[in-house]
Order: sequence, then structure tokens, then C-alpha cells
Amino acid sequence: MKELVEKVADLVAQFNKDANAQIENGNKAAGVRARKASLEIEKIMKDFRKASLDASKQ
Repeated sequence: MKELVEKVADLVAQFNKDANAQIENGNKAAGVRARKASLEIEKIMKDFRKASLDASKQ
């Protein structure tokens, strides 16, 4: 589960960087990367939820 938390932290940092580049500089490519990162975050968070539920049942 620790690996999932680290992966989420990395993806959120990447998302923040790209989203800020889009907002501040109008960088369209950064917007595409930010949207892609948001989809990856969603998938990883679902995996985290499953792992967390399994850990709480033990």
C-alpha cells in the first residue's frame, strides 16, 4: 500500500506542475498532460481504495 501512496503523490505533483503551466502560461500541451495525469490518479485511487479495504478487514 505504501507504493500506491507514493505513486499517488508523484502523479499529483506531476498534475500540479502541468495544470499550473496551463493556467499561468496558457501551455496547451501541459493541459493535455494534466488531464492524462488526472485519469491515472483516478485509476490509482481506485486501487488504493481496494487495498485499504482489504487491509482494514484483516
